[in-house]
Amino acid sequence: MCELTVSLICRFISESPVIAKIQYWMKITFVFILILFIDSVNRVWRVQVELAMATEKQNNAAVMGHERLEVQARKFYSQRNMYLCGFTLFLSLILNRTYVMILEVMRLEDRVKAYEGTRKDAKESEKLAMSGKPGEIARLRAEVEHKDQDLKNLKKQSEQLHKAWDELSEKYSKATGLPAGDKKAD
Repeated sequence: MCELTVSLICRFISESPVIAKIQYWMKITFVFILILFIDSVNRVWRVQVELAMATEKQNNAAVMGHERLEVQARKFYSQRNMYLCGFTLFLSLILNRTYVMILEVMRLEDRVKAYEGTRKDAKESEKLAMSGKPGEIARLRAEVEHKDQDLKNLKKQSEQLHKAWDELSEKYSKATGLPAGDKKAD
């Protein structure tokens, strides 16, 4: 029961147009985050260059305190944004790959179930023999023998009924003087 529910949910997820639209919008979001990541890398680079230029202008003199703090704050914010965008990109790639792998596993499981279903009848007797249940096998053999005996009894009854019908039809034709109509068909 649980496997059936999971199978239905997975089939819904893999074939649903709503999920396809969500996946489409996730790809657009991924591209947007990629652009933000590239922008944040560019900002980090610009802040690094600005810090290097400010240090060169002053040569050996110390950069004024408030200017240095401002540059370091911008460097911190740009690095933070770059890390956040990078981790978001990485996690979205992992989620996408996981989704694709789960769909592939579900499709392969469906194929395996289909193959096992077609081969199930042929292998059923082998499974019983391998399961180590001789009592079950003996019971099934006795059941088959009983059904064979029933079939033989039905054939005998059919033959006897046919003979009785032939005898009655001959008696009827003699008594009424009409020819027996179905004699040639037999």
